[in-house]
Amino acid sequence: MKTLYYGGPIRTMETDAPAGALLVENGVIAAVGDLETLRARAGNAAEIDLEGRTLLPGFIDAHSHFSGAAYALLQAPLGEETDFAGIAQALTRFIADNRVPQGTWVVGKGYDQTALAEQRHPARALLDRVSASHPIMIVHQSGHMGVFNTCALELLGVTPDTLAPAGGAIGKEGGVLTGYMEENAFLYYQQQVPAPDLADLLDACRRTQQMYASHGVTTVQEGMLPESLFPLYRELLARNMLELDVVAYPGVDALDTACDVFPGSVRRYDRHFKLGGCKMFLDGSPQGRTAWMRTPYQGTEDGYCGYGTMTDSALREALLHAYRSGMQPIAHCNGDAAAAQYLSAVAVIERAHPDFRDLRPVMIHAQLLDIDQMDKAEQLGIIPSFFIAHVYHWGDTHIRNFGLERASRISAAHAALDRGIRFTFHQDTPVLPPDMLETVWCAVCRLTKGGVTLGADQRIPAKDALRAVTEHAAYQYFEEARRGTLRPGKAADLVLLDADPLAVPPDRLRDIRVLETIKAGETVWRA
Repeated sequence: MKTLYYGGPIRTMETDAPAGALLVENGVIAAVGDLETLRARAGNAAEIDLEGRTLLPGFIDAHSHFSGAAYALLQAPLGEETDFAGIAQALTRFIADNRVPQGTWVVGKGYDQTALAEQRHPARALLDRVSASHPIMIVHQSGHMGVFNTCALELLGVTPDTLAPAGGAIGKEGGVLTGYMEENAFLYYQQQVPAPDLADLLDACRRTQQMYASHGVTTVQEGMLPESLFPLYRELLARNMLELDVVAYPGVDALDTACDVFPGSVRRYDRHFKLGGCKMFLDGSPQGRTAWMRTPYQGTEDGYCGYGTMTDSALREALLHAYRSGMQPIAHCNGDAAAAQYLSAVAVIERAHPDFRDLRPVMIHAQLLDIDQMDKAEQLGIIPSFFIAHVYHWGDTHIRNFGLERASRISAAHAALDRGIRFTFHQDTPVLPPDMLETVWCAVCRLTKGGVTLGADQRIPAKDALRAVTEHAAYQYFEEARRGTLRPGKAADLVLLDADPLAVPPDRLRDIRVLETIKAGETVWRA
């Protein structure tokens, strides 16, 4: 099967000038060039006139949580609520609308205390008023913290005497549980919550792929794959339900088991599923004030800097395990102290094993990786994957937390660009939808919700922002020979847009609409 595209800008990301035509044959790009030459070669190819619309490489998600986005479809949405009363009402509606039986878990997703009138996290008393007979958990928008009601705490066996694991906290006031937990404590107990019905979850995975594809994304990440998700992925593979490529990263403790369970997926795709490496967490969330910083948060009297979640020795051992397994390490680092820990540990491993850098270690989020740390990141071959949409969504919060001068250096993409560092962008879905055009706009304009220009010197050109979600993201996945640009021999992973992101004014970038997403030559989504 052959398809010839022409009649609009074809941005190959290989050259500055757009191509006149692109020929696809059996899911692979066969040729790129001028229309007459390709038409002569195309024979009986189906012809598609772009009618002035723009064709680009499919967007590549450099970090998100595919299963988390699927689970979110089965949870009460709390992201739009502005006060505690709204949260309680949303949970009550969810229980009634879904006729949730007593004793069945209820999960709410996406509250953000910085957007609530109360400017603090809810407590279990609020959730107890929603229901005393349903165990309830609500999850912060960052995914790093949340709140349980009394029924949930009792089922989980949490008492005032329960000790929080290292790198986590269990909220107490006057020796009484508040229901709030963060970081390793929350993540541990969150994993004890029973999974939804398998049929519902599989359908949610189908819908989640459509959601990613509606944003032009053709490759997705499962940014943390615990053993509890192995059965879900076995079912997805057995039923051939993956249309998009999914790259998964189990934690270091689950890496060997994952390789045994999915032997055909180790560093290669099997039915669109690949084990790409292993994941580690070094700190928390800057808007949640758990990111580990070198300098104190604003407004703290005790010099609070957040905290780390792994010891130096545990991190070095995890990196060595990744090296011995030949698997790419990716580390969650939001604060500059966490970034410093990762840089130091990688340097130790590379001194002993210089080829460690060939694994292309990734620093996930890298939001507060500071400019003075960039040279070391470049020397070590570390790829920062910036969550740059924080500039818009939480930039005003970061100004309150860190002061304007320090906040202006979050996601310092221009500093990375100046040093020739390959960096990527992501939306950390389900924290935010996988809207790569919003991410590009954030990188180019750097405006907060409050209208503050946050770090004008860190703005980058639109082409470099697009490279972060195409060419560089493919490199991060060791797939630069297969995708990321439009070149003969690469997969025909394409996105069709209603305007050219390299021709519109910067403030229009996030208004561009995805019209069609094509995976290996086949349309997987159309507006």
